[in-house]
Amino acid sequence: MALSATFTPPSSSSFGLYSKARKPLFSHSLNFITPLKIRASTTLYSSVSTNDKPSPLKNSNWQWKFKDNSVNIYYEEHVKETPEPSQNILMLPTISDVSTVEEWRSVAGDIVQRNGNVNWQATIVDWPGLGYSDRPKIDYNADVLEKFLVDFINSPDGPIKQAANDLIIFGGGHAASIVIRAAKKGLLKPKAIAAVAPTWAGPLPIVFGRDSSMETRYGFLRGTLKAPAVGWMMYNMLVSNENAIQSQYKSHVYANPDNVTPGIVESRYALTKRKGARYLPAAFLTGLLDPVTSREEFLQLFADLSGKTPVLVVSAEGAPKRSKAEMEALKGAKGVSKFVEVPGALLPQEEYPSVVAQELYQFLQEYFDTVA
Repeated sequence: MALSATFTPPSSSSFGLYSKARKPLFSHSLNFITPLKIRASTTLYSSVSTNDKPSPLKNSNWQWKFKDNSVNIYYEEHVKETPEPSQNILMLPTISDVSTVEEWRSVAGDIVQRNGNVNWQATIVDWPGLGYSDRPKIDYNADVLEKFLVDFINSPDGPIKQAANDLIIFGGGHAASIVIRAAKKGLLKPKAIAAVAPTWAGPLPIVFGRDSSMETRYGFLRGTLKAPAVGWMMYNMLVSNENAIQSQYKSHVYANPDNVTPGIVESRYALTKRKGARYLPAAFLTGLLDPVTSREEFLQLFADLSGKTPVLVVSAEGAPKRSKAEMEALKGAKGVSKFVEVPGALLPQEEYPSVVAQELYQFLQEYFDTVA
């Protein structure tokens, strides 16, 4: 792989899904290991145990119009069976090579089934280019994902029926930063935001930097990954193999290697074999999905929401050193309403869902009346 003598990535097992400073892959709910054909509005049941009552799960699809593309977007709705009105929470998967709605299922089921003054409903959506959504060959970048998010929430024919300014949003990794950037611009006006293990720098830029020579190399790698034949070969070597996925999860995606089961690895591996699977990861690896380019800009995103939107930051105790430093920089930062730390690494909402759900639910209890 001719990436030049000065930019030779580590072996596939250490470079693929998440080089140490990157962010997570996904999840363990195996209800949809191969849900490539799913009928809209089919009611299933998630495997949460909260209150011993599963939350009805409806999976469906929405057509996102982007330029000349009509992109099939996969999403799920977790609801409690009750005649009372509900408050919707949009949950956004952490952006990664194997991102999927699966990462949030247990948290969604936990929160939805809790008994309180508010009936919660959760919508989890797969980003275009990831999970079970379509993966067209487009030029993915942070602006494209931001536009998708705004369209998904605000479109008259979209799945979100909650008023845009009455929606609560939870996001992991880069997803959280994209939400906050959109809110800063006024494109979204969420009622509250929770940023779980938030990140802003892609796998290569956070390790190798962003000088002009590196940007040139990133461009070469990106182009190679998107190429018809050699692109698949490189993608299979770097990302789409079970050994690489297992290694990444055990080394820094999960905090406890014993939590990485064969089922998780198989589920993530299946995602890498979907048509068009390599296009968005090519952008993610090389930093095109980064919503900002420095810690200063990252902190400013949060600062600009001060006094406008309650923001919870959920840091992870076992996150890789570089990613953890960015999370820690938010402790006490302007615009951060509450900062907590939970077990986990880059994907705490999947590895420790009950702990994360408790922190998120407590945040909702503390701030809901305030922002109502």
